[in-house]
Amino acid sequence: MVDSIRSLPMRAYVALAGLGESVNELKKREEGQALVEYALIVAAVGLALITTVNTLSQGIASLYSSITADLSSIGATQQ
Repeated sequence: MVDSIRSLPMRAYVALAGLGESVNELKKREEGQALVEYALIVAAVGLALITTVNTLSQGIASLYSSITADLSSIGATQQ
């Protein structure tokens, strides 16, 4: 029991040293960073597309209403 208590600081040191090496390896890897960058780009493009479609849909609906109103007025004047 005493030996295990004496070796506890050494075990903690070895565990923390291994953890430090793992963290350093994660810092060196760039795959996760690239994945996050691509996800942000996709999100920005998606947001731009949604905004554009909403703006265009309102314009197209207004144009369609104008055309149908003009067509109905043409038909009414000929009768």
